[in-house]
Amino acid sequence: MAFAPRAKRTVAPRVSMTLTYDTLVSDLTSLVQDKNCGPILIRLSWHDAGVYSEGKGGCPNAAMRFTDGGEGAFGANAGLPTVALDLLKPIADKYEGLVANADLWALAANVAIEVMGGPKIPTRFGREDATSSADGVDSQVGRLPDGDKGVDHLEDIFYPKGFDDKDIVALSGAHSVGSCHLDRSGFDGPWTDEPLKFDNAYFADMLNKDYSEETTSAGNPQFRNKDSGTMMLISDLALLEPPYREYVEKYASDQDAFFEDYAAAWVKLQELGCDGLRDTL
Repeated sequence: MAFAPRAKRTVAPRVSMTLTYDTLVSDLTSLVQDKNCGPILIRLSWHDAGVYSEGKGGCPNAAMRFTDGGEGAFGANAGLPTVALDLLKPIADKYEGLVANADLWALAANVAIEVMGGPKIPTRFGREDATSSADGVDSQVGRLPDGDKGVDHLEDIFYPKGFDDKDIVALSGAHSVGSCHLDRSGFDGPWTDEPLKFDNAYFADMLNKDYSEETTSAGNPQFRNKDSGTMMLISDLALLEPPYREYVEKYASDQDAFFEDYAAAWVKLQELGCDGLRDTL
């Protein structure tokens, strides 16, 4: 019996994925512009880095990816392991193994800040990802700020990280973008009239708008400007007390000064506890 020759199987060539800084920035820029998700990407990087305290808890390691405990289960991080990571997932999957998640989160935040009109902030690379929830810290207490507390609490949170009074005010200026969500923080509303614009409006509003105390449906105290619907937290208005007020007034009148001080404090935050970071991917 004669058999027809077996057809030669064609094997598709293996595609080797490469990654450049410009390509990654382009993908992140498109994400921020298409999804208007800049604020939550800033919060993601903030909370990844902000658990550092008194020499412990750094370098940022993307431990929030694991929700069986630790940072991924913190109440302060509500919405980040789901909403923020779902937004980043296509890019994280596309470049899996080529960039650490912790580096991706840092760069995503910095791209978001610039896309929304803020300063251009350099990103360094070389963070190592957590491999389980056990690689993160086990409590948010004393590490991440609470919106319903005042000056003493801010100092308890920021001083052990190595920040001074100017840094505290500058970093708080990130509240120029974004909104609070009842289902995440228990607070409600945007801080400014243009929550997708990174500028100094947060400081100007703090000085120029009138706020009335209210309690959200979740039972949390906050302040509302009845004309615009914007809000402030107790921790925001605490900045009107000395020695912080002088920086609020400075940034309200000088956006360039705010951008310069914010960028310096933000880089310091993103690199807390890190050694050997490099300037390239």
